[in-house]
Amino acid sequence: MTTLLLSLLLALTLPLPLPLPPSAAPAAVRPLPPPLSVVRWWDPPPTPYAAGHRGVDLAAPVGAELRAVAAGRVHHAGQVAGRGVLSLALANGLRTTYEPVRPLVAEGEEVTAGQVVAVLTEGSHCPEPCLHWGLLSGEAYLNPLTLLARPTPRLLPGPGTDPGTGPGTVTIPFPAADGT
Repeated sequence: MTTLLLSLLLALTLPLPLPLPPSAAPAAVRPLPPPLSVVRWWDPPPTPYAAGHRGVDLAAPVGAELRAVAAGRVHHAGQVAGRGVLSLALANGLRTTYEPVRPLVAEGEEVTAGQVVAVLTEGSHCPEPCLHWGLLSGEAYLNPLTLLARPTPRLLPGPGTDPGTGPGTVTIPFPAADGT
């Protein structure tokens, strides 16, 4: 009982990530072509210096073209700890990060939403190639998936089943900017 009460107290005292106000979070362009496949979800740390996952990992092959999710300016394009990193300062004050990449743009350059800004390289922390995509507001990390339009879940039949008669799988197709 004591453990339960302490856990509840801890959960209630932790700062919650603030949702983005609608004006600060216009529907963004996906950084990769559809469908987005999340390998590892955003898992914010309980404190600024604790372990956590400060972004999402999206499955993609080495060489995949990465797009700016919104218009902005290149904040950083280069190496950080031996990995290629691209950081874009968006017009709404947020900053997105992409790694491991080979940037195709230079610091200070203006970019448009959907512009190809980098190419995915080897060296990710995933077992298979992936893009680590991050989002910051000042020094606070946010879930980058909140930039995208809300997906519409669709139930699909599982392998070897007749539609509507067997168990299915859930896919979450993030819609493209044009609604497709």
